[in-house]
Amino acid sequence: MGEANLEHWRSWIGRARTASDPLVGFPARALANALDMRWQPQPGEELPPTWHWLYFLDTPAAAGTGPDGHPLKGGFLPPIPLPRRMWASGELRIERPMILGVAGEKQSKVVAVDVKNGASGEFVLVTVEHILHQDGRLCIRELQRLVYRERPTRGDAPPPGESPDEAQWCVNVTPNPVLLFRYSALTYNAHRIHYDRDYAVNEELYPGLVVQAPLLATMLLATLAERTRGRRISAFDYRAVRPAFADAAIALHGAFRGDRVDTWTVDQDGFVTMKASAVLG
Repeated sequence: MGEANLEHWRSWIGRARTASDPLVGFPARALANALDMRWQPQPGEELPPTWHWLYFLDTPAAAGTGPDGHPLKGGFLPPIPLPRRMWASGELRIERPMILGVAGEKQSKVVAVDVKNGASGEFVLVTVEHILHQDGRLCIRELQRLVYRERPTRGDAPPPGESPDEAQWCVNVTPNPVLLFRYSALTYNAHRIHYDRDYAVNEELYPGLVVQAPLLATMLLATLAERTRGRRISAFDYRAVRPAFADAAIALHGAFRGDRVDTWTVDQDGFVTMKASAVLG
């Protein structure tokens, strides 16, 4: 990558911005319906963990959008020229749930820029910290990690991951292109790998449309919520291991380990695509 480039990108560390949002009901109701949930979110109710990703959105103009659908490089995030950008992992620490219909504030800051080596080669990892408040009270601390890497050659694929252990439950889902499109629309995510199959296959060399990592995390937590008898989640960590694709079966697994819960997704070929863990408060 070059030391000079790395030092230039690291000059973005400490760059910050603040966003506010009234947390209106439509995005939450739309996601609940997109996921075919019985719950119809109402003002004053608690948002499930990760549903704050529907709010405080960056909304770049058409002129500020690159050919891949991402915002042009060099704004809040460093101008790393590698062509493939994806949401890789994250950590949530939840002090109190966010409340629908109550205005909130989100403070974001670039906290790290690192060059790493993995099974598929060298990549850059950018870590962003988000702190969310409502009524002046801390709700969520979040670390979000974005990965930048070279475009792969055809046939490249990350090595298969191993399942954590025997699951105590399994829910089978098949995300279709309609769900991916709706989630991208609700999160103002124009990355074309999620809705433009020709681009995903011919330009980024995927076998099909890619399921959004935050959508997988949200579905894992939804299956967990059905099994926790109203207990709140105080922490949630997740890591994308391997891409998952539209119109292909995905199994959502989970197992209780005391107050910790391991969750993971497995694709139709038996490969783990996401690993996550939650702590019950």
